Parts: sequence; C-alpha cells; structure tokens
Amino acid sequence: MNLGTVNSWLEGADMTIMYHDGNRHLQDRFDSRRIADRLEEKLTRSVFTDDDKAFIESAAFFFIATADAQGRPDCSFKAGMPGFVRVTGAGELAFPDYDGNGMFKSLGNLLVNPNIGLLFIAMNDKPKRLRVNGSARVSDRDPLLGETVGAQLIVRVEARAIFPNCPRYIPAMQMVSPSIYTPQPKTDPPEPAWKSFDSFKDAVHPRQPTWKG
Repeated sequence: MNLGTVNSWLEGADMTIMYHDGNRHLQDRFDSRRIADRLEEKLTRSVFTDDDKAFIESAAFFFIATADAQGRPDCSFKAGMPGFVRVTGAGELAFPDYDGNGMFKSLGNLLVNPNIGLLFIAMNDKPKRLRVNGSARVSDRDPLLGETVGAQLIVRVEARAIFPNCPRYIPAMQMVSPSIYTPQPKTDPPEPAWKSFDSFKDAVHPRQPTWKG
C-alpha cells in the first residue's frame, strides 16, 4: 500500500475535532480507529481542568509548532520561570515572547496563520505530556505586558483540543537550574555571546523596554 497520499474518496470523511482524512487513512490501515475514537471521546476537551492548569503553570518550558500561510511548518522551544505560561480562561492560555534572535519564526507565522500546537512535557520521575491545539493571537498591547517580567509581546491561545499523551517514551531527565538568560524580577539578563560576534554585532536589534517587576 502506498501511504504517500490519501485517496480522493476519503476526503472529507469522518472529520472530527481531532482527526482528518490522513489520520483516518492510517487508523484504518492499522485497525486503530476504535481506540483512536475512544481516546478522543474520553480524553479530549476544550476546557482546561484543574490538573491541566496546575501542570501548565508549573512548566518551565514547552514546545511550539506553527506554520506559515502555505502550511510550511516550524517547531520551536519556549522557556521561562514556572508560571510564565498562565491559564487565563476556561479554554485560554497566555505566554510571553522574550528578547530573541529577531527572526520571529513562530510569532511571524501566527500573524499569517493562527493555528498552533503546544506540547507541555515533564521528564522527571513522573513523566507527563499534555498537548494543546488551537488558535493564537499576538499582541503588543495586552494587559499582561504590564505584569510579565521581560515580555515584549503576549500570545494568547484559544484551545480547540486539549489532550494528554501516553508518556511511555519520555526519557528520565532532571532539570538542574533555569537558564541564566531567563527573565527574572528586577534583574537585567546577560546578553548572549553571539550578539557580540563579528558576523552579527553590527546588525543586532535593540532590546525592547519591558516590565522589570
């Protein structure tokens, strides 16, 4: 069987909040549609539970997937002190954008394609994964800018699907300490070394003024 494309007769069949034709094609190929449907029925939600909120707001990092207007994907990593991501509504969360390399790959994608996927993952003695797929908006006027240390922009995500994943393949790891570059109250973080490299220093953009706490 050629798995490269989905047959045209499948297009539009059995679409759900979680699954599209490509998912269904492989579920049927591997006889996993029943468990896929059960997992969606029992675990998928669009409102955060208390446990979801506690897990997200304790996270020191997460992974983010976006795509441009043509659907070309990009994956990135965001980190901060625990609490830097907040659950701000029944199905909404918010996170800050800090000073970076100025490419704006993730947030630039969101300006032309608001679809977003987030992966929160714990790799300690109690491994856990939580995925949040939804729609994002980026703001330079969000009220949270006035109470989020180091934030130059705020991203709010309205969840379409919130669901846990089996953690069986998560490696056992231990976080020693946050990055020295992580924004913290009343502290100016050091500049990364690359900004002073001869190849880049004449092109480095200025830091934006942000709330210091």
